[in-house]
Amino acid sequence: MVCSRVFRGVLFCLLTAAWSGVGAAQSVVLDLPRQSQRARVSQRIGITDITIHYHRPLVNNRKIWDGVVPYGQVWRAGANENTTISFSDPVTIEGKALDKGSYGLHMIPTADLWTIIFSKNSTSWGSFTYNQAEDALRVTVKPVATEMHNTLTYDIDDVQPNSAVVTMSWEKVAVPFKVGVDVREVIEASIQKQLRGLGQYTWEGWDEAANYLLAEKVALSDALTYANKSIETEDRYDNEMTKSKVLAALNRTDEAAMAQKKALELASPLQLHQYARQLMGEKHNEEAFAIFRENAKNHTDQWFVHVGMARMYSAQSKFDDAQKEMKVALAAAPDTQKTYVEGLVKKLETKQDIN
Repeated sequence: MVCSRVFRGVLFCLLTAAWSGVGAAQSVVLDLPRQSQRARVSQRIGITDITIHYHRPLVNNRKIWDGVVPYGQVWRAGANENTTISFSDPVTIEGKALDKGSYGLHMIPTADLWTIIFSKNSTSWGSFTYNQAEDALRVTVKPVATEMHNTLTYDIDDVQPNSAVVTMSWEKVAVPFKVGVDVREVIEASIQKQLRGLGQYTWEGWDEAANYLLAEKVALSDALTYANKSIETEDRYDNEMTKSKVLAALNRTDEAAMAQKKALELASPLQLHQYARQLMGEKHNEEAFAIFRENAKNHTDQWFVHVGMARMYSAQSKFDDAQKEMKVALAAAPDTQKTYVEGLVKKLETKQDIN
């Protein structure tokens, strides 16, 4: 009998909280529609996911700030159960460190400054049992004026490679806070973890890891180790070329040249063609022309080899020779490429450079 009275008392408190300021009944036992609808917003920064789960109360012609939501008191930052925010990796909030995990999101509003609270307790109803001892982090931010939002809304905007801004907007007030991610550190740690899984048995996994570090210009000694591991798994044009680029970035020029030579020996005709195109894009025309000529000597049956020769002649303003090569390419090109090659032929007929 005592338990029954306690349960009824708890239900009364929950129903009072759920029905505050609304007309329609809502269930706290069954899964029925709620006045404050459930919502979720998520954003990835690098490989780190930020996700907010919340319920969206309406203004409904009420006085919100210092009314429905009193100034100076902890507020659930939404409706119903805890508003929660989760991070799949460690982040910073307004420059302050916060570990990965899921947190109850609470706020203390005032007219000029708001306190944003990340609580280790993320499973409560509202802020009624909030305990400051469970805080993981508090930051203070300034609210800003915004257009009318009848429905409480969370947005994640101003997305940068290593940060984003989370903003809570309701009525005519918006409260933004910046989330930062050390993307490089997170990805380097993730790479090491992934390469202990199935990725370690493929040449692609090690090669992708090496290329990421190379592109970011970090941990180049690790990048070289990854490139060598890829080659040990399967020696290919791709990973030998990666190794060459890493060695060049390490200023080990002679070794880089040897790796590049090995890569070109392993390359398919199409890979040679694509590499020559890359060299042209980098303004290394003479090197590119040498590859185009060698490819044409050894693989005259490949249509794209003639495209390469046409590009070489076009760059040298030898448009008649370029046109002849391109027409040979057109005759042998697959149907999916004919329209593209026809366009190049027409340009060459009017003495236009196709590069």
